[in-house]
Amino acid sequence: MVDFLVIGAGITGLAIAWELHRRGAQVMVCDRNPNQAAALAAAGMLAPQAEKLPPGPMFELCWRSLLLYRDWINQIEQATSLKTGYWESGILAPCYQKQPNSLGWQDRLTLEQYCPGLGEAVVGGYWYPEDAQVDNRSLHHSLRVAVVNAGIPLHQVEVKDMDYSQGAITGLRTNLGLIRAERYILATGAWSQSLFDIPVYPKKGQMLSVQMPPDLRIKTVLYGEEVYLVPRQDGRLIIGATVENVDFLPGNTPQGINQLLGAALCLYPALANAPIQEMWWGFRPASPDEMPILGPSPYTNLTLATGHYRNGILLAPITAQLIAEYLSTGTPPELLSAFSWQRF
Repeated sequence: MVDFLVIGAGITGLAIAWELHRRGAQVMVCDRNPNQAAALAAAGMLAPQAEKLPPGPMFELCWRSLLLYRDWINQIEQATSLKTGYWESGILAPCYQKQPNSLGWQDRLTLEQYCPGLGEAVVGGYWYPEDAQVDNRSLHHSLRVAVVNAGIPLHQVEVKDMDYSQGAITGLRTNLGLIRAERYILATGAWSQSLFDIPVYPKKGQMLSVQMPPDLRIKTVLYGEEVYLVPRQDGRLIIGATVENVDFLPGNTPQGINQLLGAALCLYPALANAPIQEMWWGFRPASPDEMPILGPSPYTNLTLATGHYRNGILLAPITAQLIAEYLSTGTPPELLSAFSWQRF
């Protein structure tokens, strides 16, 4: 019996577990297959501005999380002696249609100063120097190490169902038997609906990476209208991502990869001969309004932390902070109210 049992060992689940432990709680994490975490298939963009989120709770949540990121990363790297690839690279958002009257619009000549070699169709765009990136795979690995080093039990176990009684969860039925805790946190991403009736469903994303030639070094994220290019400091370039409503259909497809390559070459033609390194896919946890579902549930001891869709990496530190604050005090922070399950 522990204070908190986190179901899901993706970025969100690990971040919550680590934060609760740092506040003195006894925590355990279980996950059926950590290799399926959406974090492993992401690009690691931290882009509340480039995403062009409208003013409101979602932008506030994303922006506040970005402000936490540098210190949060420093804590993880100090705890593990591992690098996460955090890079305040800024994000350039090229456009194919002129928007000269839009706030922050910059012409093509100005964009070329940030990133020479943009495609001929680019007429201008926006520069977001405060947006950043992190190597999502390195971050996921570092968080796992931080959790293990902290002595938090991390078990690979399949949760098949939940037992309920009088408005509370009484235990988890797993392939290894019944597991109990005082309180439970559901952080199973795109698979959340298999355990709890909640409107979270998978949106598949295909991605690939190329190795940039020595004479080609993109120094900032290119957030195009149909594709994004995310350079890593080791010379890799991440190209993503499709958005597909195909349930949990696995695999890369010729259509998906061709779509990405065509859009990437239109945005940055010099990639034409860059060697392809890897192709992969993953499943984003989407909700009907594309906002996360956070905080209390209909059950007194079950807390929800899912549905982050495209912003799971960005929202990890603020999600962990707000959920841990709620679980520590019993009172949901005001910001959580906009992300309640009750809006559905």
